[in-house]
Amino acid sequence: MSRSWSTRAETAADIGAVRAINLAAFETAQEADLVEALRRDPSWIDGLSWLAVDEHGTPVGHALLTRCHIGDSPALCLAPCAVLPEYQRTGAGSAAVRAALAEARRRGERFVTVLGHPAYYPRFGFTRASGHGIGLDIEVPDEALMAMSLDESRPLPGGTIRYAAPFGI
Repeated sequence: MSRSWSTRAETAADIGAVRAINLAAFETAQEADLVEALRRDPSWIDGLSWLAVDEHGTPVGHALLTRCHIGDSPALCLAPCAVLPEYQRTGAGSAAVRAALAEARRRGERFVTVLGHPAYYPRFGFTRASGHGIGLDIEVPDEALMAMSLDESRPLPGGTIRYAAPFGI
């Protein structure tokens, strides 16, 4: 059941809620710990951690963009994305992702990468990264590594994605 969601950038007061969302959405604490490690990393960009909130303003979904590189070109990495289980499949995750991408575009960011579910991320404009000459130094399913340009006048650069150190890739 999809519904309309309000979105906003994360504030310092939301840090606990973001951790709770990631802990609830995933089987382990790995993603929640990753968000915390990214907060301390130079890849963190204030204003690119976005929330979908319910009618009371309570965060229920989260999408994070941090700095990465495609070859030598600055890009963003979309990860993790999480939604409280009781709000999954309601559009909360999509709302948070769309808001984060819109803010990145507004800030003049050019490229975004994601390693994720190949049936989910194309709805936002992501396409198979290998089709643009983009890859990783590790083995991943080809269809799971995707990228997009936030500016249609700028084609994606080719190269190997370099993620922030907390990703361990």
